Amino acid sequence: MACGWRGTLWLSGARLHHLRGSAPARFRPWLYQRTRWLKGYIQTYLVHMRAPSRLWRELGPRGFFGFQTMVGGTVLSALVHPWFYGLVVFELTLGVLFERPQSLLGHFLWSAAWFDLIAGYLGAMALALITARRRGYAALLRHVPLMPLYWLLISAAAYRALWQFWTAPFKWEKTEHGLTRSAVVPAARRNWSG
Repeated sequence: MACGWRGTLWLSGARLHHLRGSAPARFRPWLYQRTRWLKGYIQTYLVHMRAPSRLWRELGPRGFFGFQTMVGGTVLSALVHPWFYGLVVFELTLGVLFERPQSLLGHFLWSAAWFDLIAGYLGAMALALITARRRGYAALLRHVPLMPLYWLLISAAAYRALWQFWTAPFKWEKTEHGLTRSAVVPAARRNWSG
């Protein structure tokens, strides 16, 4: 999630700093944390979009579209992601998942969708591999193939956030910080001065 905010800040011209933090080591606090973050994204998006013309004037076109993409897009992508899995399962049961459309436009869209799916997943996983390796987190490399499962868990947190925003807008599930399984700081990060 922090990467989304960094992107938004970059698009709006703000100065970036590395965020130091750790994810909770257990599932329930992790889910509460992600729910809280996504609920914050929902609230931030809706508050700013109450006056979109004002936001446009304040951020300019680049910042406005960056905000739409990074804040609104983060929530939207988390909400729609499981629906694509459902569509794949549905098409698999019908036996039409890999069936090519007959029309030229249909074939183009089918090809683009498969390219986007494969390039998106592989690109995100490649970025995770490169980042983990460069920052000295070799132990995380084995978890990269589990990223699609992670994204589904983020989707669960997004639906929880949407439900909480609707039913309990003032409820914010707090999580303790610094409770990771290991306090070992990789060599690449020990001497980082910010």
